[in-house]
Amino acid sequence: MSNGADIKPTDLRGILKYVPRFQGQTFVISADGIIVADENFANILTDIAVLRSLGIKIIIVHGIGHQIEQLSKQRSIPITDVQGTGAADAATLDLAIRASSRVTHLVIEGLTQNGLKAALTNAVRAAPLGIIKGVDHQFTGRVDRIDKDFLNQLIESHVVPVLNPIGFDRDGRPLRINSDLLAAELAEALHATKIIYLTPHEGLELNGKLQHQIAAGTLKSILEGKPESINEPMRSTAAHAVKAVETGTPRIHLLDGRLMDGLLNEIFSNEGVGTLIHGNEYQQIRQATKRDVRAIYNLTRQAVKREELLYRTQAAIEKNVEQFYVFEIDENIIACVSLQFYPDKPKFAEVGSLYVMPFYHHRGIGKKMVDYACMMAKERGATNIIALSTQAYTFFTSVVGFEETDKEALPESRLKAYDDSGRNSKVLTKKL
Repeated sequence: MSNGADIKPTDLRGILKYVPRFQGQTFVISADGIIVADENFANILTDIAVLRSLGIKIIIVHGIGHQIEQLSKQRSIPITDVQGTGAADAATLDLAIRASSRVTHLVIEGLTQNGLKAALTNAVRAAPLGIIKGVDHQFTGRVDRIDKDFLNQLIESHVVPVLNPIGFDRDGRPLRINSDLLAAELAEALHATKIIYLTPHEGLELNGKLQHQIAAGTLKSILEGKPESINEPMRSTAAHAVKAVETGTPRIHLLDGRLMDGLLNEIFSNEGVGTLIHGNEYQQIRQATKRDVRAIYNLTRQAVKREELLYRTQAAIEKNVEQFYVFEIDENIIACVSLQFYPDKPKFAEVGSLYVMPFYHHRGIGKKMVDYACMMAKERGATNIIALSTQAYTFFTSVVGFEETDKEALPESRLKAYDDSGRNSKVLTKKL
């Protein structure tokens, strides 16, 4: 929540603005075994109760890698796999079953303490992973089928389904499944709009730098070409996140589950605190509608105070809302631009009211907005476009290819408004 907003995302008023967007949607929450063991997990379960109270449908998946390692040490039993991706022998499977039982109990106990109904299900049918590159994976499985009708019945009955990483084959025999993979499969089957991976890491890092958001297509290319640039603990989760986006889940969040209020801050704020992985259709520029007027006004008013933009009343924006284009992330408007035409000079257009929330600076969004406005102007027959700027001269000349000109280049109707404003803006132009 930036741009001068006083309300914290965890405040009730901050949360309520998101309720119409998320009500009735399905979120899959996948908690790493380390997070279940962390002292903050009790707070996460309380946050899940908040989500459920707002009409958001919740499914919980949990991992057991941390607990298997602990059991292995305590009982001096060697294990062949921790994460559910390698070969699991009989001893490893036995410890996985014991660990799953304990962790599931902790999850359901915590949900019960928060007044939620919950149920462990056998809704996941598994099949053996089999022999891959000559290696028999023994008791490691993959998801074969999900009983989505069963899960939906539970959800509609206000029950939170809890799934552990143990599936059953056609004959009822248990198999170990990777929990990240299971979350992705569940999201696909139930048409979830989000997967939230709660991990013991800050998020996805590229060459040591935390990424607050990244397109799934970009991430896939990195995984295929330079996987070593991704922080090692996140590579497997990143791969499952890409798969989830490709199979229809629009938004995947990688979040440090040890953060107090992290879950609510990630969901109920524009910026979030972890990493958002999204599909190509997720970020979009579209024409503004009357429903966007208030958001555009609030977005630009800080820039008006700093004299970066000319003041426009909310009524003036509404009157000319068809001139505005907005950039959305997770249904939140984080940037805007306007495109205006002049009857006395039909081959001429003006781009204006360009503003990007500070949190999203230096990510190419401003350039995308101007490029899009230029494209739309050209489609409507314009051959030249201008921009007036008091503080963004370098951006327009160096980044988007405008050149400075004199004010006589303005249409007559625009020249009068320019002189009356007294802002002495630089006039910039570009051929389309």
